Amino acid sequence: MKAGVEDAMIAVPAGRVTLSDRRTRRRWSVELAPYHLAAFPVTRAQYVQVTGGRPGTARGDRLPVEGVSWWDAVRFCNAMSQHEGLAPAYDIRAGSEDVEWDPSADGYRLPTEAEWEHACRAGTTGPRYGLLDDIAWYRANSDERIHEVGGKQPNPWGLYDMLGNVWDWCWDTYDIKVYGTYRVLRGGGWFDQHWSCRASVRRRSHPNFQVDDTGFRIARSVPH
Repeated sequence: MKAGVEDAMIAVPAGRVTLSDRRTRRRWSVELAPYHLAAFPVTRAQYVQVTGGRPGTARGDRLPVEGVSWWDAVRFCNAMSQHEGLAPAYDIRAGSEDVEWDPSADGYRLPTEAEWEHACRAGTTGPRYGLLDDIAWYRANSDERIHEVGGKQPNPWGLYDMLGNVWDWCWDTYDIKVYGTYRVLRGGGWFDQHWSCRASVRRRSHPNFQVDDTGFRIARSVPH
């Protein structure tokens, strides 16, 4: 992998995706407009460059940043937008647990979980877009540690590490009635068993939660 490609953004086509939840046995479909999604999870080097912060315990510029909360991720998105002269996607109110997303903003943001799953599947219909050992770092092949981004095969649309390595924070709340402000995580991580590394698997965590197998990747809306 050449230096500097970690910030590449992939154009994801419009489409329709059907999501499911094993806990509630619910299924629902979402129509999606075109958008852009980062080819790789945000790396430590990117995170340091934009925020100056060095979260997590792993050391290595091309490792996915980990130990970041959902709040860390949305603040990174706004900081990167401002760094590049783009309109921030999020209105983050000081001292409040509320954040509003402006869909018309051209700045960086977290993908919705529907966008995440649509991009992960990349037109495929099975639980994964390839053989797990070829596309993902997970418990059986990771030596129980995080790995540099881009070390496994990408999906058909050129997105790397969609499964395994680190979980990705998504914009969505998981189930407000039951779990309140808990947000959705997708993709599985380096310490997970194979059954967690599937396109449809949903995980939930408090937006302040930080752990060593959780990171994020960034998205941008396509101007209308």
